[in-house]
Amino acid sequence: MGFLLRVLINALAIFLAAAVVPGLEIRGALSALGAGLVLGLINAVVRPVLLVLTLPLTLATLGLFLFILNGLCLWLTSLLVKGFEVHGFWAAVFGALIVSVVSWLLTAFLSDRGRIVVITRR
Repeated sequence: MGFLLRVLINALAIFLAAAVVPGLEIRGALSALGAGLVLGLINAVVRPVLLVLTLPLTLATLGLFLFILNGLCLWLTSLLVKGFEVHGFWAAVFGALIVSVVSWLLTAFLSDRGRIVVITRR
């Protein structure tokens, strides 16, 4: 249940990024769901390898290279998903930034099982 919810959140974030960033195009809800699934798999499998390989560059840029890495993952997603296109380097970077922020905001209130977390104050 949690995995499916995270795919839906990724799809929503990609759909929102495509609406905001001029260089991103999505051709429907099914393409957004596919892109959300593929992006989740890329972030789980490919991104950790890229993080280790580019660690010196990331440290030298004080972490700013992570924006480029996220854009690369979004561009790779567009290569694998029909109906989702990224036109240009800056579109990929800004799109990845929006996807990251929206995904973080939406998953901040969800547990690993997909349930909404209620924060109570005493």
